[in-house]
Amino acid sequence: MAVQQEITLGRDQTGVALFMSLIMLLIITVLGLSSVQTTTLQERMARNARDSNLAFLAAESALKDAETSIEVFASLDAVFGVDPKETNPRGCDSSPFAAQGLYYELDYNCRPNWETVAWDDENGGYITSSVEVEGVATQPKYIIEHVKTLSAFEDRLNLTNIGEDLGAGRVQIFRVTAYGTGGTDTARAMIQSTYGRSF
Repeated sequence: MAVQQEITLGRDQTGVALFMSLIMLLIITVLGLSSVQTTTLQERMARNARDSNLAFLAAESALKDAETSIEVFASLDAVFGVDPKETNPRGCDSSPFAAQGLYYELDYNCRPNWETVAWDDENGGYITSSVEVEGVATQPKYIIEHVKTLSAFEDRLNLTNIGEDLGAGRVQIFRVTAYGTGGTDTARAMIQSTYGRSF
């Protein structure tokens, strides 16, 4: 009888080993799934970071393109249709040049021009950058606003240009708003700069 009891105990131990093996297999599977989820999350974070950096760089290239465009303006009158010595047309009406991406700064209580531009629309009132950026969903865009005319710092009293009529000693101030996307349209960046130029 003692021999039969030992055989019964051996059979019980074989079942416990199988159970413990299944538990260990379950724990390893859970750890494997957890590491796969962590890796997937990290890949998404890296892709989103790259996407947002690409959108920022695209907007920055549009900003540089806009500043280059301002440098080739012949005169404020030729571009905006206004004498540089006159004050900007104010109010909340959109600029007559809005379709070309050129605006006047609006009154302080008006909605800013860059908020009213339809950046996703094909005819949204912006200028598409001439600089091609690879890997972006849409090419970067920008608008140019004429903010005001300032007298040059060294010549606030216009002492050196007496009798001159061409705006010498005056600086035209522009605000450039640039808009860029990353590899997808969901990653967007908008940056602004102020640029001064004397004509």
